[in-house]
Amino acid sequence: MVLCETTRGKVRPGNFWERYRLIASLLLFLVPPPVFSQCQFTLARLKYGGGGDWYNGPSALPNLAKAVKEQTSIPICDTTTVIAVMDENFFHYPFIYMTGHGNVHFTPAERVRLRTYLIGGGFLLANDDYGMDTSFRREMRALFPQNPLVAIPANHPIYSSVHKLPGLPKIHEHDGLPAQGFGIFFDNRLVVYYAYSSDIGDGMEDEEVYHDGEKLHRLALEMGVNIVAWFFNPK
Repeated sequence: MVLCETTRGKVRPGNFWERYRLIASLLLFLVPPPVFSQCQFTLARLKYGGGGDWYNGPSALPNLAKAVKEQTSIPICDTTTVIAVMDENFFHYPFIYMTGHGNVHFTPAERVRLRTYLIGGGFLLANDDYGMDTSFRREMRALFPQNPLVAIPANHPIYSSVHKLPGLPKIHEHDGLPAQGFGIFFDNRLVVYYAYSSDIGDGMEDEEVYHDGEKLHRLALEMGVNIVAWFFNPK
């Protein structure tokens, strides 16, 4: 697995994940289903510093992985993992998820590595669990000072890749603000999707955790499935 390319003795970020997505997409159409008895893709939860509860909502990602497996042809693994930016195998996971209620902080080295990961084709799905908005936006400005978070329009294909949704679903009340999906684009590619005033993370949790009801649980998972499916087949 090659994660970077070397030019004249200098290591520069490769476009590994673009190749990863292309190969995975081709496999979905060209290889018979029995080949996928061994999974090809693992969802990873981001462990970050600053004191925020990055570990919140432990059933969200497993439930999302199950929904992706049931509703798409993506060869996703049943198991999920936890990864930190400076971990040796960080670049093995093309799709990372982060959530929390509190402070988010990346060190200068983590910022450089996370930016390299995202520019190279990786993707970050961030879920504000009510409380991480200020620090998350600060860190994104530090990562991409020239590429601000912008509102994702309702007609963006991330809302219709599998399920036709009118936009980011509103799961929890929080401050009563409408649910909003924001994103960071780099070279016209969406590299960060930020779910704000929605909390699809809690919505994807086991229903008995928050008792949101079957409809909101389903909507949260449909949004999650859309994001994963869009990542493998962006339009």
